[in-house]
Amino acid sequence: MTTEFDTIIIGAGPGGLAAAYALAPHQHVLVIENDLWGGTCPNRGCDPKKMLYSAVEAQDHAGHLQQFGLKGVPTIDWPALMAFKRGYTDKVPAGTLSGLQAANIATIHGEPHFVATDQVVVAGVTYQATNFIIATGQAPVIPEISGRDYLQTSTDFLALPQLPKRIALIGAGYVALELANIAASAGAEVHILQHNQRILRSFPENYTQLLSAALTAKGITFHWDTELTSVTEQATGFSLATNTTLQLNVDAVFAASGRRPQLASLNLEQAGVTIVAKGISVNDHLQTTNPRIYAVGDVIAKTQPKLTPVSSFEGRYAARTILDIGVAAIAYPPMPQVVYASPQLAQVGVKLGDAKQQPEQYRVVEQDTTQWYTFNRLKEPLAKVTTIFDRTTQQLVGAVVYASIAEEVINYLTLLMNSQVTQAQLGQRILAYPSPASDLAYYYG
Repeated sequence: MTTEFDTIIIGAGPGGLAAAYALAPHQHVLVIENDLWGGTCPNRGCDPKKMLYSAVEAQDHAGHLQQFGLKGVPTIDWPALMAFKRGYTDKVPAGTLSGLQAANIATIHGEPHFVATDQVVVAGVTYQATNFIIATGQAPVIPEISGRDYLQTSTDFLALPQLPKRIALIGAGYVALELANIAASAGAEVHILQHNQRILRSFPENYTQLLSAALTAKGITFHWDTELTSVTEQATGFSLATNTTLQLNVDAVFAASGRRPQLASLNLEQAGVTIVAKGISVNDHLQTTNPRIYAVGDVIAKTQPKLTPVSSFEGRYAARTILDIGVAAIAYPPMPQVVYASPQLAQVGVKLGDAKQQPEQYRVVEQDTTQWYTFNRLKEPLAKVTTIFDRTTQQLVGAVVYASIAEEVINYLTLLMNSQVTQAQLGQRILAYPSPASDLAYYYG
């Protein structure tokens, strides 16, 4: 017996959920999830990470204000902080499931695999649909080294009942830096092993050097040009061997050097879907090589950042395309990226390096904003903002922000970009003062 639907969505993370809710008023929709309802971000990713980071932010702000009205820097109570996090994450799966059911969206928990271009099987039952959306996300990559079974991931870190005294993280991307910052702030001895001398390769190097220096000052040790070759269990922890003379002894080691799309169990060859090195290949309507099967979110092989709001944007777009075949090719708006470290580092739009290579097209305004009221009020050790303008239109097209409130500033700048606001137009607005938003006109230089 085959159960039929208009659209079947595989994966109940932000991308799949966005598509499901957009389709539900118009179609008979099924969502299949083989792990936690809600996906990585709210369960074991960006949401719980930032809940832990909230204590780090408070500690950082208090530290900056020593001798400026505050005495004593608070310490982080790890078990209490984790209980705070669980108070949120423990409710996510059930809340997600009940929301889907309330929207009359059918749900199945299990592992699906394609048996035809329009059919999947879950636990021996066949489900057929006119359209499919694959939104299964990514999982951490565990390097193929001796002792790999001892390596933990960000999922394990975000569930630690007690913080180990000594930890090592493999890699220097978003995940490694954010977790390292949290652990160091909570009192752990933290080591980062990086295979080259760069962190956050998609960000401007002059800014990433500032961040690595700030994290080093916080007590994080970077081991550059270093690759982990083996992990050996000892009575008092783990011994890490590397390609250099470095030999580390730690209590826990976390793999944070990359993530890989979760596609292996789907049997996509039966569906006529092509997989390339970095995920599923799609066209400009998010269709795979089978035009009735779409892919959204982190499973796509794409140049756009693999971020939660991008996945949701793609999910809504795929739903519109399914409902109306005449939808135009997907066009991504500016996508802000934020690294939640101490301080935060954010960027959006045209890359700084590209802008500097094309001075005839772009005007670059680089400003040290440390002494501006907004940042001086918080006693920021260093704050910098770079803005990029199109010389023809005079519109803001890119920005980089290094500050404890970078996420707020980059969102304001993104809104200005989306609205194509010029400096003259901004001068006609009245914003609350003093506030970060009231600084916006000054970023035009």
